[in-house]
Parts: sequence; structure tokens; C-alpha cells
Amino acid sequence: MIRSFFLTLLVSLCLTATATMAQATMVSVDADMINLRSGPGTNYKILWELGRGYPLKVIGSKGNWYRVTDFEDDKGWVYKKLVSRTPHLVVKKKAINIRSGPSTRYKIVRQAKRGVVFRTLQRKRGWVKVRHEEEKVEGWIKRDLLWGW
Repeated sequence: MIRSFFLTLLVSLCLTATATMAQATMVSVDADMINLRSGPGTNYKILWELGRGYPLKVIGSKGNWYRVTDFEDDKGWVYKKLVSRTPHLVVKKKAINIRSGPSTRYKIVRQAKRGVVFRTLQRKRGWVKVRHEEEKVEGWIKRDLLWGW
């Protein structure tokens, strides 16, 4: 009986920790431009430059650095203070439609190409309301056409 209780408690704790980790794994660039580096420090090679809002999945950390991956499965390191938990998404398809509402019945207000970053505003039935900060475009995109959160 006691063994069963502790086994149930252990499984419950593991599931809770896993769910918490899954929710806490995404960040986005919180500066105009940051460097994705090959290692956790400024002495490491710059692999890419990433612009504001670019979403990243945290896959590890060391000191003040996160090891991250992006929607193309590129991996590298970013300085923790240069990212935030503000949700953003990136277009993962060649070209997509941005609509005035959360369905294909709504009119197309604009198109976006692969790699364009949007701020996440709202989620509804498999759709996401987004805003492009620089171009001041707002609209709805089918969630499975995007990567991030």
C-alpha cells in the first residue's frame, strides 16, 4: 500500500515537472538584433543574427546562456538577458495567407513568406491572431503554418 502510494506520487511529480518544462521552453528575441553563437560566451563564433521577436526553443543552459533551436532546427547559444517570454511565431511554409478572421471564409488581408515573425495576440480553434510589429499588419493565420508559441 505504501509502495503504491509513493509510486503514484513519483509518477505524478514527474508528469507535473514534464508539463512545466514543456510550457517553459520557448523564448523570443528581446532586442533589435542578437547573435546566435556556437558556444555559451562572446568568444564563440557567431552563427546567425536574429531579429526582434524571433522565437526559439530552449534545449539547455549554461550560466547566463541558453542553448536553443529554431524552426529550421538550427542550434546555438544566446545570452539569457536578450530574450523574453513574450510569445511570437514564425512562418514555416513558403507563403501563407493572413485573414481578417479565424477561418478560410474570411478575406485575405495580406500574405507572408517563410521566416516572417509575428507577435502572438490570441488563439482560437486552431487559428492565431498575430501582428507584424514593423508593418502594423494584424490578422489571423492557421496555427499549423507557424512555429513558436
